[in-house]
Amino acid sequence: MCSEKNIQKVKKFTMINEWFSCENCWEEINKHPTGSARNHCPSCLYSKHLDKDFPWDRLSECFWLMKPIWIDHKKNKWNMIKHKCQKCWKEILNQVAPDDNFLDFVKKINMQ
Repeated sequence: MCSEKNIQKVKKFTMINEWFSCENCWEEINKHPTGSARNHCPSCLYSKHLDKDFPWDRLSECFWLMKPIWIDHKKNKWNMIKHKCQKCWKEILNQVAPDDNFLDFVKKINMQ
């Protein structure tokens, strides 16, 4: 259940499109090509566990790497990458970015 404090924090959230260093493959990651906030590495597709109850709440106490484990498709968001936290095992869906190495990931999954 979302508390009033969590809702207020989300209302204060400001999306920032910035570069970062991937903590899995150590690649320097550029800003999202369409101006959205990037939440995973476009090369290895790893993410970081930041959110607890819903996107952008930034209330996770885990902060561990999230491994890309599967793909999904949502009608209004198209292709999605399912990430699984390597510490607490929480699973989160993230939208595929235009510059993601998504096709190689799909091929890898299909070979399993």
